[in-house]
Amino acid sequence: MAKRKNSRVIRRGSRLMALSTASLGLLAAMAVPAAAEDGPTREQLIADCASGEGKCSFNEPTLGTAYLGDFHQVSDSLYNCSTSDATQSMGWSDTVGSTDSAGVSVTAGGKIAGLIDLSVTATYSHTWSSSHTENSSLTMTVKPGEVGWISRAQVMQTVSGTWQTHYDSPKWGHYFWFVPDTVTGPAPNGTDGRSNAVTVKSRKMTASEKASCSSGVKKGRSFVVQH
Repeated sequence: MAKRKNSRVIRRGSRLMALSTASLGLLAAMAVPAAAEDGPTREQLIADCASGEGKCSFNEPTLGTAYLGDFHQVSDSLYNCSTSDATQSMGWSDTVGSTDSAGVSVTAGGKIAGLIDLSVTATYSHTWSSSHTENSSLTMTVKPGEVGWISRAQVMQTVSGTWQTHYDSPKWGHYFWFVPDTVTGPAPNGTDGRSNAVTVKSRKMTASEKASCSSGVKKGRSFVVQH
């Protein structure tokens, strides 16, 4: 009986040692480029989290201060080939997603997004979403010889934490691996006093665009080009 008990203690001890050495091992591997056989890449660990091969958690999430993201076109373009202002109601739609530290998209409804949401909800008592979709319409006026469109900017926020990956059997020599990550994604309107923004933008037509206005059905008219 004593012999069997000692065996269990040794196995448990090896897991504890793996936990401490893995923490230092991956941080060192991130600081200094390592050969493939030295340990997993960041992508491999995240892939194992997504597939379920590794039992993963997103530990100690920290939300950054919200900010307004870049403006981007969210509607079709209205070209005005006439000699007077062109006014038209234009529909728009926008979907903003999330990306991780490596610039990889975090799939809405996927396992990675779900783990982050679980961790943020437990820590901050509100949900986290990897994607946000919004749509509406806006009346816009475009001057003669110009092109107009609708642009939108989404309130964004980072969430930083550390992925902990646990394997039932040692992988790359350890039961546990850790990797820090920062995910940038959409935040609810009004977060930290920041508000989403929608605006009409316009520019002068290029020489070739102006030339196309003098022929066919475009002559003297306004028309819409899909985005």
